[in-house]
Order: sequence, then structure tokens, then C-alpha cells
Amino acid sequence: MNILKCPVCGKELQNGQRRLFCENSHSFDTAKEGYVNLLLSGKPGDSKGDNKEMARSRHDFLNKGFYSPLAQAVCDCAEKYSADGDTVLDICCGEGYYTEYLTKRLKRSFFGFDISKNMVRLAAKRKCGADFFVANIASIPLADKSVNFAFHLFAPFHEDEFSRVLTNNGAVITAIPGKNHLYGLKNVLYSKPYYNDEKPPNTSFLQLTDTIRVKSELRLCSPEDINALFRMTPYYYHTPADGMKKLETLETLKTETEFILLIYKKPRL
Repeated sequence: MNILKCPVCGKELQNGQRRLFCENSHSFDTAKEGYVNLLLSGKPGDSKGDNKEMARSRHDFLNKGFYSPLAQAVCDCAEKYSADGDTVLDICCGEGYYTEYLTKRLKRSFFGFDISKNMVRLAAKRKCGADFFVANIASIPLADKSVNFAFHLFAPFHEDEFSRVLTNNGAVITAIPGKNHLYGLKNVLYSKPYYNDEKPPNTSFLQLTDTIRVKSELRLCSPEDINALFRMTPYYYHTPADGMKKLETLETLKTETEFILLIYKKPRL
């Protein structure tokens, strides 16, 4: 059984020649990079999520290993909460760095999706053996109870959808910024830098079973890497002009990274 389902009618998608299709004749072409777009768009030409420049910037930054401590922590969780052959889903996968990291270390069936076609295109180009698709996190085109383990890093938390696609006793981990995450960067951008509140998402059904803190220090030695990090953060959208000017003058940056991984399990029913 293919766990992908038609975003139009919900029927199982079947593999055709460079396309996926359902019994109701809804068809979705496979791009040359190998991904499929299952996002129902309002009109032709709609572009959602990060643009090509931002996607490439994030890709280049992560490929340098700056966030490898987080990737290893996610991999450790996947190894603990899933088994060989299980289905693993990267929710809001971005350009695929974390999925590829796991595929090199674990024997699982990997899927990943993002709302940004630019990000998914880069993820598919990694050719890491995962199935990538474009989709909306609020309506994931996967069959009910089809995912054993999922990871979800810095994106909106949709408990209903996560619960629906997870198997009974399946697990999803989410990442939130720790108190000191990127404080050194914020100290440059803002006259009064602030600490993060470490507030977990509200849940009513999924059960929080474990918390893992991942801390390290970043030393960035080029304006390109500093700008790439900045563009990956929400600060990119609400930094005052004087903060931007200070950032543009930096040649090096030292800042903390602090991630909190929250492990949620779906109860056995």
C-alpha cells in the first residue's frame, strides 16, 4: 500500500509513468528531480513558502554542519522510537538536510514534505532515497495511521493531523528554541535582546514523554554564513534598520545554539 493519498478525494495514490494517480483519475506529475506536488493551489503560478534564494542559502548553511548536533539528536530519537523498516516522516522538511542525515544512518522508509516547492526541489536533488512531496501541514496527504515516527523542527504544530497520520503508540518530536538560542545574534540585532520563553505547544491528545536539550556554540567566520543564519530565523522579518546595519558590518559571529526536543507519543488505543 502506498501511504500517499490524493489531496483531492483522499483515495490511495498509485505509481504510474512519471506520475501518481488515484482511482478517480486525479493525476500528479513527478518533477524531473523526483518529487511530486500534492499542494492544492488557488491559481496557477501560486508560490508558497521560501523563495529560491532563501532555499539555497539555507541549504548551503546546513550542509556546512553548523546544526549537526541537532541532526544527531533527532537521529538518536528516531533510532530509539522506531525500528528498521518503519515509516519516518520529516514534517516541513525544508531542503532535506535532516532527512538525508537520517537516511545515511538508519534503515527506515523515509518521507518528507514542505509547503515550499523551492525547498522540496532541493531536498529531492539530494537523492537520498526518501520520497519528497509538496504539501500543506494542515492537510497532510498521507493515509491514517501510516507513520511510525515523525520529526518536526521549528514549524507550526498541528496536533490533529499529527495524531491522524501516526500509528498507535507512534511518536513525533518537535523542536523549540531554548532560552539562550541565538542570543549572540539577537545581541547584534536588538538594543534590548530577549531570552526565549521555551513554551511548548498546547496538546490535548498527544502525550509528552521526554525532553532533550541540545546546546552548542556557533562560530561563523564569513558574512555569507552570518547572513544565511539570519535569513533562517524569524528575526529576518522584524529586525529594525539599525540592527540590520550592524549585522551587515560583521565579519565573524559567535552565538549560542540551544534546541529543546519534545517527544510526544500517540496513546495505544
